[in-house]
Amino acid sequence: MTLSVQRRGSIFLVLAVCLLVVGICTPFGGHDLQRVMQIAIGFCAVLYGISVTPTEPWVDRQTALGLSVIVGLGVTSSLLAHQPLWALTEVALFVSCAAIALAFASLRRHGGEPLDRALLLIVVLLCLIKTFQYLYAGVLAFASGGPTLNPDLLLSSFSNKRFYGQFQTLTLPLLALPLLLPTVSRSLRGMAFALLCAWWLIAISGGTRGTWLGMGVAGMVLALLGPWGRRWLGWQLAAMLGGLWVYWLLFTVLATYLGIETSNDASERLTTSLSGRGPIWWQGWQMVAERPWLGFGPMHFADIANKVAAHPHQAVLQWASEWGVLSTLCVAVLAGRSGWATVAVLRERARSSERADLLRLCLFAALVGALTQSMVDGVLVMPNSQVWLALVVGWLMALHRWRTPATATWPLAWTVWKVLSVLAIALLVHVALRDVPHIKQAQRQYLDATGSYLQPRFWAQGVIAR
Repeated sequence: MTLSVQRRGSIFLVLAVCLLVVGICTPFGGHDLQRVMQIAIGFCAVLYGISVTPTEPWVDRQTALGLSVIVGLGVTSSLLAHQPLWALTEVALFVSCAAIALAFASLRRHGGEPLDRALLLIVVLLCLIKTFQYLYAGVLAFASGGPTLNPDLLLSSFSNKRFYGQFQTLTLPLLALPLLLPTVSRSLRGMAFALLCAWWLIAISGGTRGTWLGMGVAGMVLALLGPWGRRWLGWQLAAMLGGLWVYWLLFTVLATYLGIETSNDASERLTTSLSGRGPIWWQGWQMVAERPWLGFGPMHFADIANKVAAHPHQAVLQWASEWGVLSTLCVAVLAGRSGWATVAVLRERARSSERADLLRLCLFAALVGALTQSMVDGVLVMPNSQVWLALVVGWLMALHRWRTPATATWPLAWTVWKVLSVLAIALLVHVALRDVPHIKQAQRQYLDATGSYLQPRFWAQGVIAR
């Protein structure tokens, strides 16, 4: 039985990695492809999840009750919404992300510490591919002989450079893990540091301020969690300075020598402006004031068309305006309890140099950084960011050390969860089969009718208002 579970876990991991590579590394990819890949990963996660019977519960009773309330409030809000099917699609997306998290948690629980090395290899592989793509595009740009060079054009596979920045916020903390492990050789540590510098170079080139904010807050939090947290911060600062130095050499020294003018330089984006967020934050606040308890319905910020975006670029406003204040409070309480429980384990294991403890530290930094960035960006909306958030949460669940012995599993609750996850992924597959064949046509019609630009939400054209 154990071998069978491990084999199914291996199949799920291979499929998930292949789908991640396609979604993140395909040059012609973007938001819609990443959404399809997310649904495919969710489908694999549900199949894997329903085939595994847990020997102990993943969460305590209070957390399970809170999640049930959130889903119940979401369904109720959806049924009262202007477009119930789109609202239920957003609830299904939430459930599928939970299924992905549980699948990764189950994978790590059954696979043990070797899966930690596999996770690190996956992160390194993806970041290496993206780094080679960036450097290759840079070589072509410098060799083209053009009079100007825009660093934004060196970024590929993402519809918007901010979405790329979200991916970097979730992976920069994990790339520092080899630099913390005492058993890593000096040559491997040098290569790991070079990759981290290159990843910071791309982050600086992209200029996503949310990444800087997220990494800054994560660094301050980890500095309070013991010597390994401060060592993690030291490596990140060193790599950031290395990336900044390389950026200066490439886009200032080399560009000047070749007579190339750099447009959209990173220094031009070091501002405190809201970049158009003011109107959509105000719209979100008005929606909360008008329907405070159950909100307008999940995804229904996109049902009120505006000229800026189909989501408010602020996680709390988004959840409160769409799902309601009651659901928002439940989410905040659960996030606070889970975060505090993880901090307690991190402080208890603050001086441990075991791989699992150092990985837990890096995963927590990624989670803090992403949640911080979600206060100013659409981390909770973009498909790739949702998958990586689910992966980080699931791995942290698997690594968690319970202070009290785990209670017995609840067969009825597990059965209800399996039914719910199957229904959720079935709805998402239905929406994908319905929309994907007509996506390009729908986008052209929207652009012709509005003369605007695409506003991503579920799809790249995310405005559902009719």
